[in-house]
Formats: sequence, structure tokens, C-alpha cells
Amino acid sequence: MPAFNLRDAVSDRDFSSADLGGKPALVAFICNHCPYVQHLREGLARIGRLCRERGVGMVAINSNDIATYPQDGPGPMAEEARERGYEFPYLFDESQAVAKAFRAACTPDFYLFDAGGKLAYRGQFDDSRPGSGKPVTGRDLEQAIDAVVSGRAPSPDQRPSIGCSIKWKAGNAPGY
Repeated sequence: MPAFNLRDAVSDRDFSSADLGGKPALVAFICNHCPYVQHLREGLARIGRLCRERGVGMVAINSNDIATYPQDGPGPMAEEARERGYEFPYLFDESQAVAKAFRAACTPDFYLFDAGGKLAYRGQFDDSRPGSGKPVTGRDLEQAIDAVVSGRAPSPDQRPSIGCSIKWKAGNAPGY
């Protein structure tokens, strides 16, 4: 897992990747305005509770440019977390360095690490999309969490997340 130290928009405290050490951990790149994230907010809150119950650390990170998307700033992030019942830190990556370190591409984008900090799953929440008519289940991510918690490798069939691109600051877009 790439190292990071970011501010939690809800508690206004620093949170470090070291705080996730020694246990499985889920890092979700999300934001407030993306319709793909909005589509699964309730499921995301449920996965947060599941992670807490199963001993999996979880954080969400927002790396969007707030000059262009002010609704993704720390104040609205804190409000979103409270309204949606997020029980995990919602961190703001103002410099966008953490998104680059993870090679994050979109919101939502999910990274599940085993207890040793090794990436075990990077993929979609489930196969539901806005307007698809498919229910939000979190099936793909939940199956990966179950495998990691049980000491097994998740399925190698890991489908990439689909969503909104991270909104990079002018001149800051990565070349990957």
C-alpha cells in the first residue's frame, strides 16, 4: 500500500496509512458529485459497517480538484459522510499525490489490501450502474473482503471500476 498522511474531513484529524497497518484494509477513491458514487452510497455505507465488523480497516479518499468541483471540498465531504452514515474516515487528497501513488483513475475505485499491505483486489463494487436497473449489492467487493479475511486470495476475475475520471488540477494529470 502506498504510504499517505491525509486530513479526515469529518474529524479534522490527520489519518495515516500506518493507521491501517497489520490488518486487511480497503481504500476507496470516491467524491460527492459523481453519479456512479451517488448510485452506490448506501451500499458503500453498508460495506463500511461490514469492514468494521470483520476487522478490516477502511478509508475513502477524495482527490478531485475543488477549484473546479467545490462540492467535493472538505466541508461538503464532512456533510456527505454524516448524511450517508459513513463510519470510515473520508480523507481529502488536496495535492492529488496519493491518487497518483495508487494510480487511481476514477471514482469509485477500490483497493483491498491484505494484512501485510499487499494489494489483493482492485476492481468494481458490483455490476450495477446508474440507470442499469441492477440492484446495488457490493457483491464483487464483498466477496474479495470475505476471501482476504479468510486468508484466501480473491478471485483473479477482477473487473475494473467504471465511473467518473478523477478531476485533476490543470497540469497535474498523471501520465499513466
